[in-house]
Amino acid sequence: MILKQHIKIIEYDEKYALETVKMWRASMEMALGVKDHHSWEEQLNYLKTIMDEYRGFLVIEKPSDKVIGMMAVGGSELDQLYIHVDYQGMGIGTQLLNHAKELSPGKLQLFTFEVNKKAQSFYEKHGFTVIRRGIENQSGMADIRYEWVREKGTG
Repeated sequence: MILKQHIKIIEYDEKYALETVKMWRASMEMALGVKDHHSWEEQLNYLKTIMDEYRGFLVIEKPSDKVIGMMAVGGSELDQLYIHVDYQGMGIGTQLLNHAKELSPGKLQLFTFEVNKKAQSFYEKHGFTVIRRGIENQSGMADIRYEWVREKGTG
């Protein structure tokens, strides 16, 4: 477990763009077991698009100023949540997810790939349930749509 005093969650800052993409790409490749075929420029452009469309957050390790997590959330949609491969299982994803829940209107939905069993376990542990299964258009990989709804009376 990484302690809160060792990290800070900040609004996305473009100065961290390349480091964020490197972390994101490594995490995604490990989770899916496939190499990303996009160029660095394509992925940097995609990151900018996501951060323009959603509210982006980074997890920064203190004092190294290293990006160890990222999330993009807007309304009831959690579009991205990735943790650096060396920092997974330390509670950072839970901290980000709790932040997303606080920002939400009382529910969150997200997609994860069916092959990503760790993500499925993580989201189910945090109260998400499967609402749909399908195929992601760009990759052609099977995906799962999850939803979390705040329990009545829990603020």
